[in-house]
Amino acid sequence: MSSIKFVALFLIFFYFTLDALEFKSYEEAKVLQKDSKKLIMLEVMRSNCHYCSDMQRDVFDDEEMGKWINERFIPVKINLDSDSPPLGIKVSFTPSFFFIDINDNIKKKIPGSWNIEDFKSLTKDIK
Repeated sequence: MSSIKFVALFLIFFYFTLDALEFKSYEEAKVLQKDSKKLIMLEVMRSNCHYCSDMQRDVFDDEEMGKWINERFIPVKINLDSDSPPLGIKVSFTPSFFFIDINDNIKKKIPGSWNIEDFKSLTKDIK
């Protein structure tokens, strides 16, 4: 394979594997939080939750929104089908979002699925 074809295939692969928002594990987020002092944005979801899928597609897959969230928070996703939420968090609705400070205090809880504008409005002042 020529080097030009290889580079082209690599770039195509790289483009399609980019997510607008890269979710971390909770353990990774706690390590990152020590240096960044950002809040963890914990999304609790389920695989078969269409509201969760809507949120992923309409909000988190948006590149600009991904940058906006990454500037403010460390995003973490917990799937209730296979994992338990940290800190004994109880969830009655998916998706639900919890904003957690470095001392494991929940600063805000936001249940439900939102569009970009509403989610920005709900999260912009969380500190």
